[in-house]
Amino acid sequence: MYEPFYGFREKPFSLLPDPAFLYLGPQHARAYTLLEYGVLNRAGFTVLTGEIGCGKTALVRHLLNELNEEVTAGLLSNTHKRINNLLEWVLMAFGLDYEPKNSVRNYNNFVEFLIDEYAQNHRVVLIVDEAQNLDELTLEELRTLSNINADKHLVLQLVLVGQPELRTMLSRPNLRQLTQRVVAHHHLEPLEEDETINYMRHRLSHAGGPTDIFSPEACRLVHGKTGGIPRLINLLCDTALVYGYAEGVRKIDVALVQSVVDEGTAGMGLKPDRYREVRPEQREPGAAYGTTDRTSLANGRKDERVVRFDRSEARQLFSSLLKEDSSPKTN
Repeated sequence: MYEPFYGFREKPFSLLPDPAFLYLGPQHARAYTLLEYGVLNRAGFTVLTGEIGCGKTALVRHLLNELNEEVTAGLLSNTHKRINNLLEWVLMAFGLDYEPKNSVRNYNNFVEFLIDEYAQNHRVVLIVDEAQNLDELTLEELRTLSNINADKHLVLQLVLVGQPELRTMLSRPNLRQLTQRVVAHHHLEPLEEDETINYMRHRLSHAGGPTDIFSPEACRLVHGKTGGIPRLINLLCDTALVYGYAEGVRKIDVALVQSVVDEGTAGMGLKPDRYREVRPEQREPGAAYGTTDRTSLANGRKDERVVRFDRSEARQLFSSLLKEDSSPKTN
């Protein structure tokens, strides 16, 4: 929609996790190093936790993209409370056949799979995303699966990824046997203000556009209203670009970002009361809101005709973008 207007090849702030846009700031780089260390050093359990929207899934996908042929990885992401027949889900994660409600046969098949992989000098890694949804019994089942070994080598490694509740669960006495096998653990915190600015510029640059579309004041306001949560940064910045396109402005200033927040279009999850309010700056005298003709923009031509949009149309534009982001992608 707004990409040609601002000169982007693609949307810089998509809500879908995309490893190509991964920003490896200091703490994300540390988190990725620990994930990589856990895999390469045959760690029994590696744990990555963090707040919702802090970039855990993007790190996992980046890890999967970087693994070489010596690592066979399975991803279990559809987790929920009291998941039944865990072993069937694990077999599916590795693309293996299973027999419903035949736990003995499924277990034997899984053991044979692990032995075959070990014979080929392959490490087998099971990544469990949203692991905070599992209960203690299911986590204990995962621990017993990790007991399968060959000589002194573990033949199954597990990476648990989840929200802060996972860290709380693992501190329970009933799970101390599992916790004792955790070799590496990192907790992702929200971005600091300077990290937020670098994160925004990184995504703008990767999308092929100028990195100074957002003014420094606007960047600081984005950080204040999102608390440094990458997913919320994406939501607020994407909406601001929709507003900017609808109003025909080439630069996103603090007043435009504040207007997005004030109207509540991207207000879900923002924290207006927790951070100091930044009052909108007055626009330059005579600065008009509007947009050039959208058909001309799509064709890459600059048309000076101004078409006035009201806020309701901008909201409709944003809603359509959200639908695009949340709809399942097909190849």
